[in-house]
Amino acid sequence: MSQTQQIDPQVQAACNAFRQDYLAVKQQIQKTIVGHEAIIDGVLTCLFVGGHALLEGVPGLGKTALIRALSQALSLKFSRIQFTPDLMPSDVIGTNVIMESAQSGNREFTFVYGPIFAQIVLADEINRATPKTQSALLEAMQERQVTAGGKIRKLEEPFFVMATQNPIEQEGTYPLPEAQLDRFLFKLVVEYSNRQELKEILDRTTTNAKNDPQPVLDGAKILIHQQLVRRVHVAPHVQDYAIRCVLATHPKGEFSVPMVNQFLRFGASPRAAQAIILASKVRALLDNRFHVSFQDIKDVAKPAMRHRLIMNFEGEAEGITTDMVIEKVLQETPTAVEGMKV
Repeated sequence: MSQTQQIDPQVQAACNAFRQDYLAVKQQIQKTIVGHEAIIDGVLTCLFVGGHALLEGVPGLGKTALIRALSQALSLKFSRIQFTPDLMPSDVIGTNVIMESAQSGNREFTFVYGPIFAQIVLADEINRATPKTQSALLEAMQERQVTAGGKIRKLEEPFFVMATQNPIEQEGTYPLPEAQLDRFLFKLVVEYSNRQELKEILDRTTTNAKNDPQPVLDGAKILIHQQLVRRVHVAPHVQDYAIRCVLATHPKGEFSVPMVNQFLRFGASPRAAQAIILASKVRALLDNRFHVSFQDIKDVAKPAMRHRLIMNFEGEAEGITTDMVIEKVLQETPTAVEGMKV
């Protein structure tokens, strides 16, 4: 493999270690989760990029179980927040309380840390909380810090928010604000299990069989792998393709396609381009390459952009989904343009 032979031996060893750790975590998750391989890969991509993941699906499809299995496979501090309509921001980030000092006997304010102060946070049914409570996650997800009581408190790295949500159409749910959606690297749609998968689920869960995930990766190694991912090469013409795919989602823009102009109100943000490039680098490493291909871009475009596109009234009335729009964008955006070196 000529591309591999050109890589420095130390870098090649790091790539091999990355793949081994990736597969080790994946195997541990698959002890609990049957099928949903694309969803597992999407969650692991977020993990090794340093991004957050949003899993959407009807109740009972294993969203929470998948993230819990991930936490068991990692030696990281884990916390779970069950989002409900009466949950308050202080229940997430913590609050100052008056406590009596054991030494002086005086009363003083002490900060009680909330569940956000972990390394992997399961935000379960995140869209059941009010927008005020949802917004408590914004600073933590973007800046990896929390401001409370006038003081900034840093979160321990690596830090991930793995959130689940039920479809918006269900009762008792609040749509996530666009600013919060944009902070998720991927939105992964969890579908129903097929016949064979359901049989395997029953065999595992209705008998005495036990095979719990075991820790196989710690935070220090994850940070090393995240640095390696960022070193993967992206050729200018491949990066330009990713840029044009994102710009193609902007209505009336220079690269927009007819379907976008007809059905979209707003297109993807620059964070979408960042997500596509970083996720593509993970795909390249898994394929034993140190360079990103056009196919890598296409493979990650949907989970990276589906939650960043906003349909207009006509699109919603026609039942057009963001996935349909992204498919059209990928079909009609050429991989190369005139004057661009290939």
